[in-house]
Amino acid sequence: MSKVLIIDDDNFICEILKKHLQNHKYDVQIAYTGKSAEQTIKKSNFDLILCDFRLPDTSGLELLQKIRAIKQEIPVVIMTAYADVRMAVKLMKMGASDYITKPIQQEELLSLIKKLVKKEKQPKPQPTHSTYINGDFIIGDSEKIKLVIKLARRVAPTNMSVIIGGETGIGKEYIARFIHENSLRKDKPFVAIDCGAIPKDLANSVLFGHVKGSFTGAISDKDGMFQKAHGGTLFLDEIGNLSYDIQLKLLRAIQERVVSRLGDDKLFQNDIRIIAASNDNLLSEVHNNTFREDLYHRLNEFKIEIPPLRERPEDIEVFVKHFISMANNELNREVKGVTPDAKKIIMEYSWYGNLRELKNVIKRAVLMADGEMLDQFCFPEEITFPQNYDRPNGAETIEVKASDSKLKNASYEIEKQLIIKTIREAGFNKSKAARILNIDRKTLYNKLKLYDIKL
Repeated sequence: MSKVLIIDDDNFICEILKKHLQNHKYDVQIAYTGKSAEQTIKKSNFDLILCDFRLPDTSGLELLQKIRAIKQEIPVVIMTAYADVRMAVKLMKMGASDYITKPIQQEELLSLIKKLVKKEKQPKPQPTHSTYINGDFIIGDSEKIKLVIKLARRVAPTNMSVIIGGETGIGKEYIARFIHENSLRKDKPFVAIDCGAIPKDLANSVLFGHVKGSFTGAISDKDGMFQKAHGGTLFLDEIGNLSYDIQLKLLRAIQERVVSRLGDDKLFQNDIRIIAASNDNLLSEVHNNTFREDLYHRLNEFKIEIPPLRERPEDIEVFVKHFISMANNELNREVKGVTPDAKKIIMEYSWYGNLRELKNVIKRAVLMADGEMLDQFCFPEEITFPQNYDRPNGAETIEVKASDSKLKNASYEIEKQLIIKTIREAGFNKSKAARILNIDRKTLYNKLKLYDIKL
């Protein structure tokens, strides 16, 4: 019997969902706050977590980060109102498995849970078609992406450390898995972790493990990602988010091939291959003293840069067909393709969120379609009229160059617009945007929250 945890402060919704899932043979528990959910997750194992976006004591993002730190592999579905859909998509980028909008359709929820639990429990079949890698990731037809695959095949049989660069949502983890599956370590574990989703105070424990009593909440011994990846490959996504002291411990672990758990004096031999990824320019981070130079050179034995989707338009149509097929299977629809007007919208949009954004937009469009073809009315306004989203609250655009402005002297509206404009021009790379604006990344995130900017 699969176990599901429902996290929501609405008692009525919880009881309705619990009864419905129990009628379909699920073992269901309920937590009404983020704090109680954390305690429950630490004590019990679940096959899926259903979490409300807004809780009385925490946000969906904060709780998702904590869940991922405690149980990296559990599928997490976010329940959200229609107004929060863009944030739900952002949460998926941070590690959520999917989202569902309120009011919840019980059969839709049941179908989603069945899909995710089955996906978690059963190994994914590997297609034999030459354009596919890692099950649901297609290579595309462009020469640029074919070069990426050629380089990945070349380095795969070696033990060299690899840095994969590229914008958010471009598919860096798929390339990392492709390298692992074509290596001599393919029968050993592939362990992936988003370094940006690890709370700083838990990074040491998550990466290297801990022993019981080493810190408050350490109720038992726990292996870290290094121990879990022994013999195989450890993929460190967004590695630039690790603190300087963790970077030092990581360097030592790679060089000496030994690790120690937090609170433990014992050293454990560790044989792993490191593949790191970042949507930041790590060399620039080195020059800005935010990333250790010695660690960078240790990791940079081989580098692969994945070009953004907007630089290889010949691949977009291939991915659109693939994502329509995926959405048809997931949503039980029968969409055949796109109209000429819809195709024009798709091809002219910049896709700064790359494959992840395209996949989510196509899935939504398939859901919205009334017939067999996707038309322009199936797409959200920010895709159909992207120019409208360069100016805040419908105000006329005011041209402001970041280099000509002091952010601290800008008015509310101009500052908000300047931030949005800079992030877009930086390819949605917030670290790069922060440098352009001459503020630190933490300040930028605070301003995004202050102005309710959801990019």
